[in-house]
Amino acid sequence: MPTPATTSMHPLESFAPFRRWRPSSLRNLVYTFVWNGIIGVALTCVALLFGTRAPVATLLTEMLFASNVIGFLIHGMVHLLRRIAPGRNSAAMRVARLLLTACCALLGLAVTDTVFGGRSTFDALLHTGLMARYLPGAVVVALLMVGVLTAGERRVAREIEAARQQEQIAEAARLLAEAKLRTLQAQIEPHFLYNTLANVVSLIGSDPIRARHMLERLIDFLRASLSASRAEHATLGAEIDLARAYLDLLTVRMGARLRYRIDVDDACRAAPIAPMLIQPLVENAVMHGIEPKVDGGTIVVRARRVDAGVCVEVLDDGVGLVPAAPRPGGGVGLSNLRERLRSLHGNNAQLQLLENQDGGVTSRLILPV
Repeated sequence: MPTPATTSMHPLESFAPFRRWRPSSLRNLVYTFVWNGIIGVALTCVALLFGTRAPVATLLTEMLFASNVIGFLIHGMVHLLRRIAPGRNSAAMRVARLLLTACCALLGLAVTDTVFGGRSTFDALLHTGLMARYLPGAVVVALLMVGVLTAGERRVAREIEAARQQEQIAEAARLLAEAKLRTLQAQIEPHFLYNTLANVVSLIGSDPIRARHMLERLIDFLRASLSASRAEHATLGAEIDLARAYLDLLTVRMGARLRYRIDVDDACRAAPIAPMLIQPLVENAVMHGIEPKVDGGTIVVRARRVDAGVCVEVLDDGVGLVPAAPRPGGGVGLSNLRERLRSLHGNNAQLQLLENQDGGVTSRLILPV
């Protein structure tokens, strides 16, 4: 982030309309010309108010010439100082800028007297009477320019501090959202784990082969789930594979009561998505659709490309959208999923729950890619 001392600030930037043009050498030259013109017109008006008898056109020409010579000398001096000592804004540097600005003003007034008074610049600078006349004006110009530049640097410093604070606020909000998402991602429904482990224990004596198979599927699922919960980004294919591991495990546990099919276009498997977005839909279909049904049912996971991005659907032929008693654990529910979608995509993502005509529910997730 730039500091006030290194920012190429022009006096005209004190006025909001002149901040629209991005800083550049050409812009600063144009702004210096405009600034010199404003100063020249202002000096002409002041001279006329104090009773100067010179013709207005002559006076305006002389003032514009003087302001441009002095202004471009100061412009060059400031540019040279920034090249020689970039990033320095010490008291010594401010004093040096004040003295050099006064010298530029003296030289500019001498050049103006040379052009309009007929004297050489060298004689004008050495003439004691002329120097005494130039000196107050040079001091006023130096003090004015230093005051304008200092005010501009303070404004830039305030803007930089405000921007730094906004960055800190945005960073804190991002970290908070990330921590919240991590917490939501890492949730695995406790009762699901308890039931699975209880089934493994009950099968060890009567059906050890099936118990071992279930335990292997549980390990595969936990490994994939923990990897997904720690990742910042995933692909649709990886999330589908996680859902497959979950359904494999449940198939061992529920037996013939659960059947599943996965239909995913190969073209969308590489699509980048946030982790742990599909898993809650599959859990919801099993918990609220298939498990309450005595005969069980079938779950179909589909994914395809759409105009808005990627559409993922989890269909079940279970009991449908009926009120259900609260379940222990809770896990990563659909309310948490909606909250994650808002944090990740704002209003660009959609989660729809649709009741199927033949029974069951379709959970449709539309994600921007």
